[in-house]
Amino acid sequence: MKFMLLCLAISFSAFGAEYPRAPDARLTLGALCTTPIQYRYPEQIPYCDRDVATEAKNEIFVAYRKLGYTLPSQDRRDYKIDHYIPLCMGGSNQSQNLWPQHVTIYTQTDSLEQAICDKMSAGRMKQEDAVKMIKAVKNNLSLLSAAFAQLARL
Repeated sequence: MKFMLLCLAISFSAFGAEYPRAPDARLTLGALCTTPIQYRYPEQIPYCDRDVATEAKNEIFVAYRKLGYTLPSQDRRDYKIDHYIPLCMGGSNQSQNLWPQHVTIYTQTDSLEQAICDKMSAGRMKQEDAVKMIKAVKNNLSLLSAAFAQLARL
């Protein structure tokens, strides 16, 4: 009986995470803009207009729930549908670039996104490096301080 309870506890802890701590690579690999409305920065990065319908946002929640995240619906205001590769870095609105980001995460990463895009706008950072940095930090928040330090040196 104890063994069965232990197995049950292990399966629930592995399956029932409340929310993703990072984009889940089974759904969200990132995607770049292929239908730009304009080009930005000295590097002429394709820019897609923000255009994610409410239905598409709901589908992202459903897809992540199917992976085992509970994403409590009563706390929807605690989440936003985040662009893994931000639009300002040339990201797209495609589903493979979207994930439900919890408030505890976006309050940390949003300022980094803006700082990176400011460097791109000033011509001090290339898109390739920007995308690598934001993906690394969104997958491992412990890299946030090092990313800001690196940006300060540019």
